[in-house]
Amino acid sequence: MSNVIHTDNAPAAIGPYVQAYDLGNLVITSGQIPVNPQTGEVPECIKAQTRQSLENVKAIIEQAGLAVKDIIKTTVFVKNMDDFATVNAEYQAFFQENHHPSYPARSCVEVARLPKDVGVEIEVIAVRG
Repeated sequence: MSNVIHTDNAPAAIGPYVQAYDLGNLVITSGQIPVNPQTGEVPECIKAQTRQSLENVKAIIEQAGLAVKDIIKTTVFVKNMDDFATVNAEYQAFFQENHHPSYPARSCVEVARLPKDVGVEIEVIAVRG
């Protein structure tokens, strides 16, 4: 059985999808763009966009009773691969600050366009246990 995960600490779904599903041993999030859930604003710079997307993922994972250290896989979508070094540095800092034991497995792909014309979107899989 799966349970829908929802938190007001991450942007609400703006289409026919949910923030995440809790499958018991796995939590799978939808892609999170860098929308501040309190203001609805998107930061201008890619560094702040990356941090906001990661904070949105963190809020969803925590709503499921997990922590950043439980994230085992991420997929990062970037609009411009020239931003990869900045995205990567902020990603690394986020996982270090949140005491991840190593780093999750990761895929990173450049895409032509993202919702709201943001520069990054991140989805994760976290494991319970």
